[in-house]
Amino acid sequence: MNEREIKSFFSGELLQWYKKAKRDLPWRRSRDPYHIWVSEIMLQQTRVDTVIPYFNRFMAKFPTITALAEAPEEEVIKAWEGLGYYSRARNLQAAACEIAENHGGRLPDDKSVVAGLKGVGPYTSGAILSIAFGRPEPAVDGNVMRVLSRYFCIDEDIAKPATRVGMEGLARELIPEGEASDFNQALMELGALICTPKSPSCLLCPVMAHCQGRLAGRETELPVKSKAKPPRPEHRLAALLQDAEGRVLVRQRPESGLLARMWELPHVTAPERGVWESAAEGSALLAASLDAEGLAGVSAESLRHVADAEHVFTHLHWHLRVLGADGGQGRVAEAAVAAEAAGATAVAGVEAAFAAAAAEGQVGYSIDAAGASLPPGYRWIDAADFERLAWPNVFSKLLRAHFSGTLYEIAPKR
Repeated sequence: MNEREIKSFFSGELLQWYKKAKRDLPWRRSRDPYHIWVSEIMLQQTRVDTVIPYFNRFMAKFPTITALAEAPEEEVIKAWEGLGYYSRARNLQAAACEIAENHGGRLPDDKSVVAGLKGVGPYTSGAILSIAFGRPEPAVDGNVMRVLSRYFCIDEDIAKPATRVGMEGLARELIPEGEASDFNQALMELGALICTPKSPSCLLCPVMAHCQGRLAGRETELPVKSKAKPPRPEHRLAALLQDAEGRVLVRQRPESGLLARMWELPHVTAPERGVWESAAEGSALLAASLDAEGLAGVSAESLRHVADAEHVFTHLHWHLRVLGADGGQGRVAEAAVAAEAAGATAVAGVEAAFAAAAAEGQVGYSIDAAGASLPPGYRWIDAADFERLAWPNVFSKLLRAHFSGTLYEIAPKR
């Protein structure tokens, strides 16, 4: 076969396979550009199985571009909670506002408009234009570059922009006339289901007969990709502090930057891991940080280790150690474990421990919630407030466990 025939074989066989084997995904049940757009934004850096329930809930809550544009930002971020990369949600809403204002709430079949939307790069633009409007535009992401690298035995580093540009040109050549929507989805589907990163299922591949990488015995070596730097570790100490009513002290993050305007437990970065690991030094650092922010009255001696958690960003790896007021969280954890050992429910043990600790004034922290003003950005929350506000994943998990009385399950082992 010559090169033209190899390309024709690839496109034809791939399309036939896709039309028989494609997954039934909610965004494939419609050609609505809004549905395609939202799904593609959600699928960035996120697995399909994870996205499906989020997509369904998001569409139920914001069924149109205009509904998304008019919604309070807090509601949009809350609907996105757990998907991560929250700038995607903010960019999506900002673009929805632009479309509502300039295009009557409908995403137009216009490459310059789609490509110019906030948060829409070359891949997403190509996906929207091809899938929703049938435009013969390439949609080249990591899955697609892996498939093309293997089939055509391409050695160029796919982490380099020039390689992506070359792949986009190749993908454009492969699109059969009038089949842009199905073909681009077929490429994505092959990369997701068959031509996977570590263990490609070559024997199930519809184009294996002329895959140059497989014929050369290099299917597991390709694609070539230079390694990204690992995320930088940061060790942080967080405070889980309650008032006499059992409300938790939280703060809102700054207006811009990482996790902008989301809510969190107050926390501080340890200058080195040794400080984070030391009970005395860690407590002293956190107490001093709270004092510097205007929360006087939290003594280092009152803080004890109640839980650990982690969160990995693209460039950061947070190691979070949570310190709570001595006598409250510690007693709750011990009571829950003891209750289960005695055959009672953990919840019963938790409730009893909270009641006893509160009666002795041991739950919470020494600032009187009713009598002291909090610094800007801080507030007390109860379980209902927690459900309304938007949280980074790591704090959502910690506080959900706290309010459900199961924080002891992720507390450090003694």
